[in-house]
Order: sequence, then C-alpha cells, then structure tokens
Amino acid sequence: MKLNVIQPAEGSNRARRRVGRGIGSGLGKTAGRGHKGQKSRAGGFHKVGFEGGQMPLQRRLPKRGFVSLTNTRNEEIRLSEINKLPVDEIDLLTLMRANLVSQHALSAKVILSGEISRKVTLKGVSATKGAKAAIEAAGGSVAE
Repeated sequence: MKLNVIQPAEGSNRARRRVGRGIGSGLGKTAGRGHKGQKSRAGGFHKVGFEGGQMPLQRRLPKRGFVSLTNTRNEEIRLSEINKLPVDEIDLLTLMRANLVSQHALSAKVILSGEISRKVTLKGVSATKGAKAAIEAAGGSVAE
C-alpha cells in the first residue's frame, strides 16, 4: 500500500451543503430558512433559555440545595485494595503514589469491602467502624 493511493471509504465524504445558489439547487432563495422571523435573519440568535419575554424556567424555579466542592476531594478505598499494597504503614501520600486516590484528594476513608489478611497501620487515613474492626482483627491499627 502506498500513501498516494489511500482514499476515504465510498460515500464517507459528502460535499458540503451550498445554500443560496439558485432555484435548481433546492436550497435557493430563502436557503432553507423559511420566510421571515428571527431565525431567518442574519445574526438571529437568542439567549439560551430565553422564552420570548416570559420568565424563564431557571428563574421561575426556587434556588435549592448546596453542593460542596470538597466532597469530590474526599475519596474511598476498599480493604481489598489496602491488602494489595506492598507497604505496612499507609498514609494519604502512599495511596496517591499507588494511584488508589487522585493527586487532588484532601482525605481518604477505608471502607469494609473485601478482606485484609496482614498487619497494616493507617496514619492520617480514616476508616469506617467495620473496616477499623477488620484491620485490628488482622493485627493492625488505625491512628487518626
């Protein structure tokens, strides 16, 4: 195969629509825009959500709730993932290096999912009640 013989697949490249080029093209005169009205005119844009002067939906509905931006930076780790780590002392930096939490994480929490069969020490990483019990049963400890 040579670069000068490569062609796109049959029918994959269509000619662009040339509007306003005479009656024979099928898109002459009004160029597919219909007659009159805002959308037929050049620059006939409107604001997103504009409802012709009626109070728009996003302004009719009451404001509600709050989404904390720090919630996205608090992450969870399974016990089974902790069990696979080659180190015994686990902190947030260790989890980041192992790609178990993102580089932007502010805190991490170990949840009871899977099993742990070795002794590990958690430092600066919180754990749920069940996870803490499982880690201590395996001979490890959780230091907040």
